[in-house]
Amino acid sequence: MKRNIFQIALLAASLLTLLGTASAQGRIDKWERRELRADRHEVRADTKDIRSDRRDINKDVVERRGDVRELRQDRRDGGSQAELRADRQEVRADTGDIRSDRRDVNKDLRDRRGDVRDFRQDRRDARRH
Repeated sequence: MKRNIFQIALLAASLLTLLGTASAQGRIDKWERRELRADRHEVRADTKDIRSDRRDINKDVVERRGDVRELRQDRRDGGSQAELRADRQEVRADTGDIRSDRRDVNKDLRDRRGDVRDFRQDRRDARRH
């Protein structure tokens, strides 16, 4: 008996959810739905790009740590001035690249936040009208 009541309640809840979703989408016209879908795909693509960029930055940081380790080892071993200078320049260039990449990722994150905010606002407006 309890199981039967539970099944009926579950069925009723799923039907209400389905009808609520259908009626909410029914109010959004076909073109607006297409625009919202395109915006959603754009946000997802941006998210993937940001993740990929972060992975690349992490790889660069690991490489830079190796270069710093190599520079310290050369200093300890008494490497030539030219070798030490080349190592320092390499570390400095890597540091600049990493900073630049981080700035770019932060800018992309700000843009993505704005896109998400706009998407949510457009979706809200579409549901109201």
